[in-house]
Amino acid sequence: MYNFTALPPLSLYIHVPWCVKKCPYCDFNSHKSPDTLAEQDYIDAIIRDLEQEIPSIWGRTVQTIFIGGGTPSLFSAKAYERLFSSLRALLPISHNAEITLEANPGTFEQQRFADYKAIGINRLSIGIQSFNDQSLTALGRIHDGQQAIKAVETAHKVGFENFNLDLMFGLPHQTAKTAKEDIETAIALSPSHLSYYQLTIEPNTLFHQQPPTLPDDDPIIDWQIDSQQRMAKADYRQYEVSAYAKDNQQCRHNINYWQFGDYLGIGAGAHGKVSDAAKQSITRRSKQKQPQAYLSSAGSSNVILTNELIHTKDIGFEFMLNALRLTDGFPTPLFQQHTGLPLSHIDKALQQAEEQGLITWDIQRICPTEKGQRYLNSLIELFLPN
Repeated sequence: MYNFTALPPLSLYIHVPWCVKKCPYCDFNSHKSPDTLAEQDYIDAIIRDLEQEIPSIWGRTVQTIFIGGGTPSLFSAKAYERLFSSLRALLPISHNAEITLEANPGTFEQQRFADYKAIGINRLSIGIQSFNDQSLTALGRIHDGQQAIKAVETAHKVGFENFNLDLMFGLPHQTAKTAKEDIETAIALSPSHLSYYQLTIEPNTLFHQQPPTLPDDDPIIDWQIDSQQRMAKADYRQYEVSAYAKDNQQCRHNINYWQFGDYLGIGAGAHGKVSDAAKQSITRRSKQKQPQAYLSSAGSSNVILTNELIHTKDIGFEFMLNALRLTDGFPTPLFQQHTGLPLSHIDKALQQAEEQGLITWDIQRICPTEKGQRYLNSLIELFLPN
């Protein structure tokens, strides 16, 4: 039985499912955009979807908003301005809310950066992946290296002080030289945040059906270590498995995920997790994935694809699966605050993890050791329910 004395912070995730083309490595809910993008119809559907969700979070303040995809920068600033007007009418939004929009490099989208900032978007996450044209072609990206650089320069020029660059390594055709050039170019462009992660071949992707030739694991590890050292020297501090940030520029939205905060999921294929103090419950919910199915059902019960209560026996694993990704771990009291359960619920697993040298643990903080970070999957498995 849960016992919430207070509810965790609340975020809002909005999903835009369309891309110019589907990348062969992508396993997100994304679909090739039609010739005419139904911006207004989709904004209408998002608003109906949100209105239906309001009772589950009534009176709670939204701390962060993240618009992801797909390619949200396919939508105009005018469409988002209309959306934000409705959001502010329906929800209490913190005066200093972090509002992030994912954007892809491309001349057409870059022209919108200033307009996005003018309507209140205060953080961009730009999907660079690489600055090397050969790697970009292999990844199926529609931009080239120069367009990527131009997108970052434009973000600076229009006044975005906080933005992320997504960068991958272990790419087709990548060498030690091109991996080094990618990270050096990214650092030289001075983003406030870098997401740096290895390309993995996911099920239900074109790369899974037709695997590309990738570099061997040993040099990939060397590239990663070298890049991490370069980022550290440039004052990008690693605070999560694949996230690096300048001082006070960590992604607040993602930290809320990792700390088992609550979030509404609005849009095609969006997932949400909401705690309820009155019912003493935690519910996970997802929406219809196909854009047309979502458009036709938003605002009705049919838009809900899955709706599941999280059982108390699973909560230790659910919490630690996320929180142990954080380099500095988490304050010990956070477990009870965000799960509604006492720390004794995971006491046995904590003791095992400490005995194996995978965590440090005291009354103030629970933190993965270097060994725990290196063997993160083994650490998390200790918290699986019996």
